[in-house]
Amino acid sequence: MLRCKQWSSIILKNINVFFQNVQKNNLLTNTILEAQKEFNIIFIQELLWNFICSISSLSNREGKELVSVSNHPNWTTFSRNSSNPHDSSRIIIYISTQLANLCFALCKDIFNYRDISCISFFNCSSIYLLPNVYSDLSQLALKYLKDTEVNINNVFIMIGDFNIRDSL
Repeated sequence: MLRCKQWSSIILKNINVFFQNVQKNNLLTNTILEAQKEFNIIFIQELLWNFICSISSLSNREGKELVSVSNHPNWTTFSRNSSNPHDSSRIIIYISTQLANLCFALCKDIFNYRDISCISFFNCSSIYLLPNVYSDLSQLALKYLKDTEVNINNVFIMIGDFNIRDSL
């Protein structure tokens, strides 16, 4: 019988991560979700939010616009949602449904910023974090991280497109 430490090591060694900046190309995003079956976690940056449909309600006949990202039945999506389209996240994390038993969750309590997404998962009584950071040419996400005092432990992997043009 495997002990928890051995089991943890097996789980963590067998997680395969894929990272791609899709430059607002939904075809590329859909292709990645369909073709990258050997990966368990996919980090996407510069995703495209699309109008899906209008949802009518008793208070508004025309309905409210539903804006969303590409979904796929084999992947669970984790992204910060915003009612303001100008504040939509430019990053998303897709987790294979095969990893559902690790109880992934979006951690908006750690970072609640447009271009930083952090998810957690449980393994043998330990919590591991997976942050995804997108910093535009103004490096706003990096400035946010610098100005935010957050003590995070158990970072399993941090993915980022930091756009750093500084020679130092």
